[in-house]
Amino acid sequence: MSKSMLNMYISFAGIIFMFLSIGLIMLSRHKLKGILSGITAFLAYIFMILAGLIIFYIVFSGPTS
Repeated sequence: MSKSMLNMYISFAGIIFMFLSIGLIMLSRHKLKGILSGITAFLAYIFMILAGLIIFYIVFSGPTS
């Protein structure tokens, strides 16, 4: 597998993590209460941080040939 295809799949993972974090944050704020809301929000922010790191890596790794 080429480096550019690997970067594409890694960026897809970052995009999926972003959507998961948005959904989990909305779920924790509007539907859940108590400790379950806190756990869900914590997971959402972990996904958001991971997505940010992945996107940061992809953008600053530069173009591939």
